Amino acid sequence: MITIAIVEDEEAYAKQLTEYIEQYQQESGKRFRVIRFTDGDEIVEKYTGEYDIILMDIQMQFMDGMTAAEEIRKFDTKVVIMFITNMTNYAIRGYEVDAMDYVLKPVTYFSFARKLERAISRIPQKTGKPVKVNTPDGVVRIDAGDVYYIESEGHNLIYHTSNGTLKERAKMQDAAGKFEPLGFFRSNKGYLVNLEYVEGVKDGCCTIQGEALLISRARKNDFMTALAQYMGEH
Repeated sequence: MITIAIVEDEEAYAKQLTEYIEQYQQESGKRFRVIRFTDGDEIVEKYTGEYDIILMDIQMQFMDGMTAAEEIRKFDTKVVIMFITNMTNYAIRGYEVDAMDYVLKPVTYFSFARKLERAISRIPQKTGKPVKVNTPDGVVRIDAGDVYYIESEGHNLIYHTSNGTLKERAKMQDAAGKFEPLGFFRSNKGYLVNLEYVEGVKDGCCTIQGEALLISRARKNDFMTALAQYMGEH
């Protein structure tokens, strides 16, 4: 099922978009779940990272669509954003937030269906490893496959990912429960490493992205066994 957020303050346009999605659903056989927001600040404040596509009006009362998109991109780099507007002069700014396209008002079904089909093709392929991280700024949706390793720092966890670092107030034990079934191994009490990114093991440490991460003596044999098994399966 594809989840679409409609962010539109005009009731008539929101209703029309919903009807178009329902029509496309009947014609294509694809299944959709539609969630409606009436302003940019509403989706940003309640952002959960569950959307595949966002249909975003640009001109809204409290937070315009471009600003909302900029805020969303801080949390979610994968969601497909498509603007709904009657102004084409936002195209350059759209590139800054990686907007896929524009639907010009008044919206016709034929044009909308073609752009929706293109948006669907842009949805990142699911790897089966989606994880939500509760950062101080809100919930961020990440793919476990993008995480190099997780580091314990006081009462926080630092996620070292291909898109930078994220901080979550949580215990390593909780992260281990979520990530170990996804190919991670706890090399010591302070590190949970993604076995996919282990470049080598030397002097009691495993190397990931040039960083030497300590393997505790008590866990070394189990770590090497898990690493060998992972490499054999992949």
